[in-house]
Amino acid sequence: MLQDRLMDDLKTAMRANDKVRRLVIRLVRAEVQNDEIRKGQKLDDAGVVEALSRMARKYRESIELYKDHGRPGMMEQEALELSVVMEYLPQQLSQEKVLEAARQVAQEVGAQGPQDKGKVMGKLMPQLRGRTEGSTVNAVVTDLLEGLVR
Repeated sequence: MLQDRLMDDLKTAMRANDKVRRLVIRLVRAEVQNDEIRKGQKLDDAGVVEALSRMARKYRESIELYKDHGRPGMMEQEALELSVVMEYLPQQLSQEKVLEAARQVAQEVGAQGPQDKGKVMGKLMPQLRGRTEGSTVNAVVTDLLEGLVR
């Protein structure tokens, strides 16, 4: 179970005095705990992956902001923390794999054009959650339905 792995890794990081890993794992555990309180039940691995995905998205946004504002030190720190979060997420899909899945779903729902984007996204996102960013899926589906990708 992912939560058990997080606890074991936290103990290992504490023993090794790995401050970055210890900090990030504690942040992840806090995020998971907050989700459990909100939902009123213990999270399964899918719920933990959802929390990790949210954290990864926040780290990416922070990295972009620091990059735009000329803060390389902060950007590097956020990138380092993001790399720890990424270790717990499932293998990320390539854009080609996302496109392949989008084509299949578009065919299943009978999508005809951009007006059917909601149908495709609604069925595709649960399949890809945690394995790619929503913005990537959105861009691929938009291009596919607008006929930019065949």
